Amino acid sequence: MPQYLDKPVFRLVSDLSGELGVRAFVIGGYVRDCLLGRPSSDIDIVVEGSGIDFAAAVGERSGRKVSYFRNFGTAMLRFGGDEIEFVGARKESYRRESRKPIVENGTLEDDQKRRDFTINALALSLCKEDFGRLVDPFGGVRDLAAGLIRTPLDPDTTYSDDPLRMLRAVRFAAKLSTPELTFRIVPESMESMRRMSERLSILSVERICEELNKMLATPRPSMAFRLMEEGGLLERILPELTALKGVETVEGRGHKDNFAHTLAVLDNVAGVSDSIPLRWAALLHDIGKAACKRYDPVLGWTFHGHDVIGSKMVPPIFNRLKLPIEEMKFVRKMVWLHMRPIALASDEVTDSAVRRLLFDAGDDIDSLMTLCNADITSKNPAKVARIRSNFELVKQKLVAVEEKDRIRNFKNPITGEYVMAVYGIPPCDKIGKLKEVVKEAILEGLIGNNFEEADAYMRQRAPEFGLYEK
Repeated sequence: MPQYLDKPVFRLVSDLSGELGVRAFVIGGYVRDCLLGRPSSDIDIVVEGSGIDFAAAVGERSGRKVSYFRNFGTAMLRFGGDEIEFVGARKESYRRESRKPIVENGTLEDDQKRRDFTINALALSLCKEDFGRLVDPFGGVRDLAAGLIRTPLDPDTTYSDDPLRMLRAVRFAAKLSTPELTFRIVPESMESMRRMSERLSILSVERICEELNKMLATPRPSMAFRLMEEGGLLERILPELTALKGVETVEGRGHKDNFAHTLAVLDNVAGVSDSIPLRWAALLHDIGKAACKRYDPVLGWTFHGHDVIGSKMVPPIFNRLKLPIEEMKFVRKMVWLHMRPIALASDEVTDSAVRRLLFDAGDDIDSLMTLCNADITSKNPAKVARIRSNFELVKQKLVAVEEKDRIRNFKNPITGEYVMAVYGIPPCDKIGKLKEVVKEAILEGLIGNNFEEADAYMRQRAPEFGLYEK
């Protein structure tokens, strides 16, 4: 018996299959992952009959609680650390305007035909008479060995019926690839994506973003975004990224391909952080460059202000994709600040500049430094070595200034209420102006970050605003 069927639940299902006269199979991702030697705890079992009734029998025999999802004809239980879903074998047909299928009862063969890819149509029999037999009608094992993502049926039919499968093809190629074997989407499938890309319009934004986040979570997410661009999908989801693609040359001087650079930064971040919001920040950090690109006969290509413009582009993107507002705020901050540490690494590192960086970044300073370190992608080894050396000085300075001045999450020692009490005035714009000069004095290092020095400085500067003590 194959080791991957050496689980008590499979023997229990096999026993019940014989007793109830129902054919049962483990199918899909669990089989695929076992054959690839990848751990998996999500198990799908398809039965030729009612999946809900069969799950109820398994629950009763095993003493496990069963959760029922009758609208979908599925049921789920947990068994020995595994999450097991039961469903009846079915065949499906689709209307063009919807990805929700019309479902009928079917056989295992019908069920395998409706699967998205050959590698996800693999099944292992749990029936008594042929326990462990591999059912592979579309050459899924061959495709696994070759690293191919292929649809069981004509790709135009598969992708038109459910266009989410195009994004799933991209995601599986990125997820399953290893240093030893890169998974590829077969050419006819890529051509179909380009023909069918407009079908993405029938998908909900939530389902698209679920796939995007899963792509970002892969070890080398750049692969997913390259495949989406090649398949004509990315321009329909994130046209701001495809606008970065390409190199323009004037007077023999060209700039780097900002799309390729973005994906390199994304992979650099993915290599050191599992944070999905930070990976979003890497993906979007240069989106302002297309709008800021200018050619100067002296300086060459410039992208001045792309950090500010890019930060303003983040909220509309997140709103369009219905991504969480808190993640949007984080990503917007990262895009806005991502040039600052690099600029410090290129110049003399002053305490004042470091204080301002700490003030603006707050608790996100470590994430910002991770992003900025990942943004060093020059092909000039000497330049990279110089910037990284200065970058280390910036990090050391951050630690030293933080310990001395406590600027991170800075709160002005002088409050508006205190100003009103000292000068006996109602709320007015003079209060904000006076607080601002105190804040600037602290950030510039003119006074310490404490109430005593801030109070003395406030009283010194107040007459400039027509404020005198009572």
